[in-house]
Amino acid sequence: MAFPDRRTVNVLCTFLLVLVVTWIVYVARGVLVVFAFSILCAYLIDPVVRFIQRHSFMFRNLRGPHVAEAYLLFLILIPLVIHLVAPGSLGKTTRLARQIPAFVDSISTGEIATQIGGKYGWSEPQQQRVKSLLLQHRAGIESVVRGLERSAIPGLAGLVVIPILAIFFLSDGAKMVDSLIRIWAREDNIEDVRSLARDLNSMMHHYIRAKVTLAVFSLVFFSIAALLLRFPHSLAIGLLAGLLEFIPVAGWMISALAILSIGAMTHAHWIWMAALIGLWRMLMDYWISPRVLGHELEIHPLLAIFTVMVGGAVGGIVGIYLSVPFVAVIRVLWRRSWTGPSGL
Repeated sequence: MAFPDRRTVNVLCTFLLVLVVTWIVYVARGVLVVFAFSILCAYLIDPVVRFIQRHSFMFRNLRGPHVAEAYLLFLILIPLVIHLVAPGSLGKTTRLARQIPAFVDSISTGEIATQIGGKYGWSEPQQQRVKSLLLQHRAGIESVVRGLERSAIPGLAGLVVIPILAIFFLSDGAKMVDSLIRIWAREDNIEDVRSLARDLNSMMHHYIRAKVTLAVFSLVFFSIAALLLRFPHSLAIGLLAGLLEFIPVAGWMISALAILSIGAMTHAHWIWMAALIGLWRMLMDYWISPRVLGHELEIHPLLAIFTVMVGGAVGGIVGIYLSVPFVAVIRVLWRRSWTGPSGL
């Protein structure tokens, strides 16, 4: 028998192929993440496109024109909603952005304790205790601020690139999937692969519906909380919190920083708001979110919590966001491997 034999060569080639693919995925992980979020963005906009397509008098069989109509609708609707719920908010946001560095600096240096203590009548020892506590954690506060600054530019770039890439998935996503199926599937199992693709597509729609539900919960909670605590533009604050709910971890941190900054600068009850935000995150992360995701994706709430924690440990913010749909995909594949197409 010649060495190496054919089986050994096949094993080595497969092993090398896996290594090459793993290396490519690792090197291009940033690009793959952008494309993954573009697909999620396409699923988020797809119900609007389908609604427009069903009620359109022209081009019902074409997706492209209705995708353009959906984007045009968002471009008109978003500024209009901002103007209605928070008139003049653009100028106020600009002024707020200029004041945020000074506000963060007052937190890291502990001077905010003196400002708050003078306003609420704290004694000198109380002010000094709070100030010393903030000074002890100054390095951590500055580290968080630097991390937010570093992620700001990539985040803004993603806000531009992801919706653009989503246009292609909205327009030709079904054709691209069908082409991939024709390339990789055999004649005897092509219908099973198409059925699997439909199941995965349905699962992604359920995941996006769960994320929208969580965003609505945050919108309602923060709108009511801001109204009760006499924050300006309570509905706009609720919309901000709801929209940023789509961004894991960093989203609620950004919204919390913005809301507390607004409260401190407008002399609202921002300390009570900070307590409510902490309580809300506990409820959202360990009770509401696992149950909503578990109901939509048919996974146990405890598994949803475990998946998010493992995803965060492995991939940070991106891992937190993609871990649950990844496990849902594995669940679909697992069920089909045991039950077949008729088992779903």
